[in-house]
Amino acid sequence: MDLVKNHLMYAVREEVEVLKEQIKELYERNSVLERENAVLKSLANSEQLNKLSSQLSQVNSVALEEPQEPQEPVTGS
Repeated sequence: MDLVKNHLMYAVREEVEVLKEQIKELYERNSVLERENAVLKSLANSEQLNKLSSQLSQVNSVALEEPQEPQEPVTGS
């Protein structure tokens, strides 16, 4: 019984480490994208921003109308 418990605990710890690494990578990627977004916004004029905003609202309204497929969970294995 202890062998099973130890094996499960090891597997859980290993998965937690994988998930921590994924979270770290996603956090770093998000930071890069936020900086890029800020730079692009600073370079765009108000007309371009308004046009982009209207395009995004159209895309979002279409996406809400379409049924979405369930996403499969991402595993580290």
